[in-house]
Amino acid sequence: MGSEETVLTEKDEIILHAIFNPNTPLDLRNSNYIHSTTTLDNETAPEFKNIELEAVKLAQAEKFEESLKLFNQLINETPSYASAYNNRAQLYRILGKTDLAMEDLNKAIMISESKGFIASQAFVQRAILFKVNGDDENALIDFKSAAELGNQFAKNQLVAMNPYAALCNKMLSEAFCKLYGNE
Repeated sequence: MGSEETVLTEKDEIILHAIFNPNTPLDLRNSNYIHSTTTLDNETAPEFKNIELEAVKLAQAEKFEESLKLFNQLINETPSYASAYNNRAQLYRILGKTDLAMEDLNKAIMISESKGFIASQAFVQRAILFKVNGDDENALIDFKSAAELGNQFAKNQLVAMNPYAALCNKMLSEAFCKLYGNE
């Protein structure tokens, strides 16, 4: 293997995200994702990207064990590839293995140095896990981190989690209902 590294392009990372997380909106206009630290060796990058895409496709086809085997293989061969940890965490979430998902998300954030598209997605996934487990304080911290990286979904969650915004929205909704007679 050569010593040169190639950075996954923003487009590569967005495509991987869109395939694996179709319900999470992307804000491509306001993106800090270009500053990703996800790197692969030039000679092996296409091979590992293909393995990752195949693992994602298997997960979408609900072939979870096969998908997990490919993610494990990928991580064993490229332990510093943050995207693989992030995507395996998504699979663990689907399988209900939240502790393992959390470990992978922590690893993805660490490897990516809390920068770029992969970190943004890992922060969002981890925030969702925190929120589901009733830890709104840590969820808020992670949504803020993802929002600072340009993640629109995280920005929307911050607004939704703001108690003043929720109260304001409720009052505004009630006022419009009264105004238009839709009480």
